[in-house]
Amino acid sequence: MVSEKAQVSREVFPYLRVYKDGTIERFAGTEVVPAGLDPATGVLSKDILIIPETRVSARLYRPSSTKAGQKLPLVIYYHGGGFFISSTADPKYHHSLNKLVAEANIVVVSVDYRLAPENPLPAAYEDSWAALHWVAAHASGDDRQEAWLKDYVDFERVFLGGDSCGANMAHHLALKLKGSELGRELKIQGIAMIHPYFWGKDPVGVEKTDHVRRSLVDNWWTFICPSQKGCDDLLINPFTDGSPSLEGLACNRVLVIVAENDILRERGKLYYEKLVRSGWKGTAELMENKGEDHVFHIFDPNTENAKSMFRGLASFINKA
Repeated sequence: MVSEKAQVSREVFPYLRVYKDGTIERFAGTEVVPAGLDPATGVLSKDILIIPETRVSARLYRPSSTKAGQKLPLVIYYHGGGFFISSTADPKYHHSLNKLVAEANIVVVSVDYRLAPENPLPAAYEDSWAALHWVAAHASGDDRQEAWLKDYVDFERVFLGGDSCGANMAHHLALKLKGSELGRELKIQGIAMIHPYFWGKDPVGVEKTDHVRRSLVDNWWTFICPSQKGCDDLLINPFTDGSPSLEGLACNRVLVIVAENDILRERGKLYYEKLVRSGWKGTAELMENKGEDHVFHIFDPNTENAKSMFRGLASFINKA
């Protein structure tokens, strides 16, 4: 007789497997590297617990060359991984964020939100929102201040950033900030959305013919979907019935980055186009990574295309 541990309940190819006894086996995003000084970029990082109640932490980054009294832009960053793999200690994210911090001369708070399915959605969104509260406490002069934020951050230049599902969360957080007390405490200048993870029941663009990748993304989302709406849930489809208007984004600028070979490319372009036509008063930019696929930059941040993207992000963040 085959044990329950050996019996597969759900295959989330190629990243994860769930067994009938509830055991979850991950095949990616489990590697970790410690924080510290990165000699190649001169970037310092450290880990800090930011939400004790849920044990949510963040990895903070800053250039080691930052002088006392020097104030830098802050990017609150949400990593990708489909909501169910990876972490702030993942070497792919650690090395790519070191490159971005060095290129842009910024401070980064990379949020280590809880993963599904152990922590079903919307836990990741709730953790990410709580992290904004933690940052805002520093902007308002709360006594519980983290020194790197207190000493090195210009709170007039705060940005949200993320790739894949992290970009998805940045979108939802910016909508939630509009008209909120937190939105009055923490002013977001812009959002950098790298290969945003949006989807929908009805295929668009290449999704109509790329049935293999279409079915993979369907499976990833339905695995963690919190409702019966499936791929038209409000969390994954920003244009389905009942979705709030993009006019409500609480920021002045948005950069949407898509990759030419990414199955999510058309969704990112559609987001940009609908944002421009929404009545939102800010400035939107669209960047396309030619010849590249989804989050290519975290797999090798040293390619010329990755370096070009980091320069584009740096320009966006540091634009007067």
